[in-house]
Amino acid sequence: MNDGDVGPEAAEQGLPVTVVIATRDRRVELLRTLGHLRDLPERPEIIVVDNASSDGTAEAVRARFPGVEVVRAARNLGAPARNIGVRAARTPYVAFSDDDSWWEPGALRRAAEAFDEHPDLGLIAAHTLVGPARRPDPINAAMAGTPLPGEPGLPGAPVLGFLACASVVRRQAFLEAGGFSAVLFFVGEERLLAYDLAAAGWGRCYLPGVVAVHEPSVRRPPSGRRHRAELRNTLLTAWLRRPARIAVRETGRLAARAARDPDARAALAGALRRMPSALLDRRRLPASVERAARLIEVKP
Repeated sequence: MNDGDVGPEAAEQGLPVTVVIATRDRRVELLRTLGHLRDLPERPEIIVVDNASSDGTAEAVRARFPGVEVVRAARNLGAPARNIGVRAARTPYVAFSDDDSWWEPGALRRAAEAFDEHPDLGLIAAHTLVGPARRPDPINAAMAGTPLPGEPGLPGAPVLGFLACASVVRRQAFLEAGGFSAVLFFVGEERLLAYDLAAAGWGRCYLPGVVAVHEPSVRRPPSGRRHRAELRNTLLTAWLRRPARIAVRETGRLAARAARDPDARAALAGALRRMPSALLDRRRLPASVERAARLIEVKP
């Protein structure tokens, strides 16, 4: 098999899954990931959405993996770049990888079978193994031990959160839910999508038999920057979907922290800049989804 043996021909082999990867300035890691995906027996279609990289990512992919579809964004779109890949996909199911994550052999086939057997299933959260030692990510145990009540017709434990780099979606459900939010840009975007899938009536579950591998890139944003984005997006998500009293409560909490914590202060300022867009997209969750959201809230 040569490097060109990935791409649209996979559809002819019967795998109804496309892998979508959003990337920015991680050419080396991305080429490693594509090598792993190329070697899968399923040979999925692959779409790379390049978030305006400056390191020659798009050219390198086209040269080494000519069967991979590359879409170049004119600017960094953050997590919503994945939406472009989903819209471009020609298969009913889409698996997300990051440029530092990939899928174990058989995982995508098992995911497709679960979707085929459960027509109301919109999202599968995979079992994630981390690093060269392949240690289970702590999120696996959290999803398996969820306080959420079981949902009829789901093949696994229900979820209202997941890792984007280890998830598979039904394309129709993802598009109906609106995909990843441009308001949030990046960090914590999964929770809002899970809310929106649930609100639209789509099931979401953890399937430990669907396995993804994540070897975190050394090229990661500074921890402080990520922490600020997490604080910002927790507040914005509350204003986007939760009752006003909860959104006001979260605003008060972050404002109180901002008085003594520079990260919280920066997060609050960032949230306020994005607040007009959040309010324009504000939709209250259905009562059943709101009850589920309260069950998994992290108490201060």
